[in-house]
Amino acid sequence: MCIDSSYAKPAAGWLRRRAQQAMRAGLWSAYRRVQIDPVRYLLHLRRTHGLPIKSFRDMFVIPTPVIEYLAESAVAASMKMALVEGAGTGLGGVLTIVPDAGLLAAITVRMMQKLSLIHGFEYASEDEVADLWIATASAAGVDLGKDFLRKEVIERFVPRLIEQIAVRAGSDLVERALARLVPVLSSVVGGTLNYYFVREWGRRAHQHFQEKHLLLRGQRQRGRNDELTFDFRLL
Repeated sequence: MCIDSSYAKPAAGWLRRRAQQAMRAGLWSAYRRVQIDPVRYLLHLRRTHGLPIKSFRDMFVIPTPVIEYLAESAVAASMKMALVEGAGTGLGGVLTIVPDAGLLAAITVRMMQKLSLIHGFEYASEDEVADLWIATASAAGVDLGKDFLRKEVIERFVPRLIEQIAVRAGSDLVERALARLVPVLSSVVGGTLNYYFVREWGRRAHQHFQEKHLLLRGQRQRGRNDELTFDFRLL
């Protein structure tokens, strides 16, 4: 059965707006309520992986292959959660896009927080929170441009980013919403698309934090070398 093209475009536009609204609401909820406890996560890394760290600043002396393994594991775990979540909520078809987007936003934000901590970046100060959401926007594929700078207080800056992330991510979610027009297939398709959605975000976020980590690690190493050189000259 063919679908009249005169109805297809308005339907797609409605779905896109609906998806963007759902993702915006999910991101706002995640911003206000979803947060990995850095202290507990630090203890988790120490106990589970035997890391000799007292704070996340010590991640800059942990071998980079270990950090890579931890980051990839965090992304993989989030992908599995997204797969299960998509298969569960997908049974309701397109009507479940709102709760699905909320859960998907929570999963991705928690993944971003874990990746940030793994690479040695906490989010205690306003600047650190801003950096976390810049990384989230980068993971969503939002092009912030070289002129995009934080010039407002955090209460205005983050909403601007959330809006741009919601527009981009909401458009990506339209494909999943369209797949759910066939509820029999939607649980399988929704779970699979969630899986790859989080994988893509995870890949971009991992690259963002990795580059930032290696840059700061190099700066610290050069600083230590300069100190050693200065001390040697005093002998």
